Amino acid sequence: MNYRNDTETFVVSHRKALSHHMPVSHFHDTFEIYYLMSGMREFFLQDRTLTISEGDIVIIAPNVLHRTTNTEKPQHERFIVNLHERYFSADGTHRETLQPLFERDYLIVNGSLRDRLSMDTITRQMLLEMRERQPGFELFAQALAVQLLIACCRQARQETEKQPSSPSRMHDQMSEIVRYINGHYMEELSLPLLADKFYISPYYLSRSFKAATGFAFTEYVSSVRIKEAKKLLEGTSLKVNVIARRVGFGSVTHFGRVFKELTGNHPLFYRKKS
Repeated sequence: MNYRNDTETFVVSHRKALSHHMPVSHFHDTFEIYYLMSGMREFFLQDRTLTISEGDIVIIAPNVLHRTTNTEKPQHERFIVNLHERYFSADGTHRETLQPLFERDYLIVNGSLRDRLSMDTITRQMLLEMRERQPGFELFAQALAVQLLIACCRQARQETEKQPSSPSRMHDQMSEIVRYINGHYMEELSLPLLADKFYISPYYLSRSFKAATGFAFTEYVSSVRIKEAKKLLEGTSLKVNVIARRVGFGSVTHFGRVFKELTGNHPLFYRKKS
């Protein structure tokens, strides 16, 4: 089941699969609720790869790069909701109630059996609404999604968040390189340059980076740069060619081509939108 509204500010997806891999760079303007209903998945989030298990809920803030990485893992079932902040409340009172969501790039909730039964009830009711599509189904489902977020934030306040472990030392090493890229995206970043900086071979870096993050090295660098460019387009009046150079692109033509490939829109779309 896959539903998205016209503006893609509300998306609901439910899938049972032997394997699934996000085919493109993944960041968006919405909060994402990822509920792993069965199985186990490896998740790249912001700057590290984590293993999440059945019953875990991951809530990802807007414009945080993320991707599932392990296509070879056995069958799993997951439920995803993407919801824009505009649906949380009209007067901004949600920011206090949902404070944990605004304090970090992502929130991981590891619920007890009782908590999971409650989450399952909300999830199943949302799926029923989306399948039957009776009058008001979208508004009803959005309200249920906010209810799920409130439940997760209450639980996060009550318990110390248990951070899933990194799968291996190699993943930790790649996380260090990812953090470097995130902080130096505006500079020259090539595979040989970073391999030399971190005292590893270009071949090892290329292969390990893809295994740990799900992104090819150049794909990830481009994704970070485009994500930052999108922020500048929406939040400043800088010209497109200035933004292209500021985020690390040497050619505005190349910038435009990569931007369209990763976002589906031309840069000026986000300038007009803002």
